[in-house]
Amino acid sequence: MPTNQTIWLSSPHMSGNEKKYVDEAFARNFVFPMGPNVAGFEEDLKNFTGSAAVSCLSSGTAAIHLALINLGVEQGDEVICSSFTFSASANPIAYQKAIPVFIDSEPGTWNMSSELLETAINDRIAKGKKPKAIIVVHLYGMPAMMDEILAIANHFEIPVIEDAAEALGSTYKGRHCGTMGVIGILSFNGNKIITTSGGGAMISDNPEYCRNATFLATQARDAAPHYQHSHIGYNYRMSNICAGIGRGQMEVLPQRIEKRRENFQFYKEQLKGLPGITVHEEPGSEFFSNHWLTTILVDPALTGGITREDLRLHFNKHNIESRPLWKPMHLQPVFANYPAYVNGVSEHLFDIGLCLPSSSNITDEEREIVVQEIKLLFFNSTLSKV
Repeated sequence: MPTNQTIWLSSPHMSGNEKKYVDEAFARNFVFPMGPNVAGFEEDLKNFTGSAAVSCLSSGTAAIHLALINLGVEQGDEVICSSFTFSASANPIAYQKAIPVFIDSEPGTWNMSSELLETAINDRIAKGKKPKAIIVVHLYGMPAMMDEILAIANHFEIPVIEDAAEALGSTYKGRHCGTMGVIGILSFNGNKIITTSGGGAMISDNPEYCRNATFLATQARDAAPHYQHSHIGYNYRMSNICAGIGRGQMEVLPQRIEKRRENFQFYKEQLKGLPGITVHEEPGSEFFSNHWLTTILVDPALTGGITREDLRLHFNKHNIESRPLWKPMHLQPVFANYPAYVNGVSEHLFDIGLCLPSSSNITDEEREIVVQEIKLLFFNSTLSKV
């Protein structure tokens, strides 16, 4: 039977702590894209990630755009980007009229394949175009294999931008995702592990990158008593109200990570033994995922013919929100004509992968319902073949 209320994939989870910061902003009339909450949120993020500098912005997409500008990416330049990701990782490359070069995944983390990365760089250089930057995504909170990727990037002297939009709190060999490249990107969209309603941040150990991002994000206004502009600017700064929400969210971030990881452990244990169902997990002890979303693979060759889509539609009938894994960028119509170095991994994952409800405010009863409906689909499928 359908549940009375929707079980969401990843819903916002307020703690109540946010209100004190927002109320203070209202009381002091700090209702604009500057103020103590923005500075305070940036300090909170520095303390949590260990980054030297932070610039709070209107979105993770804005942060990637400003990262590319910081690294001098211009029209006609090539930028390497993970293919298995959300379009926001790649769209800012197009904003700069640059050329995205997509790299497929390796099967352990589902993130950028270092083998294909090296192949692509050598091929682009042979074609007369050395890539200007690399955008690596930590997908669904799973850290990429950064040692291999950084070794290649450093060898070719190409800067790495880490898209850690889904990976706040995830670590690789003890280092926070977003802190291993020259610039890191965070997102605080409504479905992320913490939210500011909408927002993002640039983090870096080079304070100049974040200072320049803040300058460009506030319309690139020069230091003058009048409005004077020597650069093209953007309206990308985070508001003091949104930052207040973020400050309250930071106070409960460790609990949010703990609950997302608990969701993963629950699903892993409860789905153990179901034929053809694989719960994606860290490939080794050096990886610590926040498990922003718990993801599974549904192999119809082993499930008796049940597909990812069968399960998604079954969930939908019972008011359970789920989502296929990201459709790779090299398969997207808007990016179909750009260079891509593929091995079939991300296409296969897209065909058989599904994201399960993973909110930090999901109840035990709701998680039980999700698992029961999976098992019910399998049971009914078996009965229909008897």
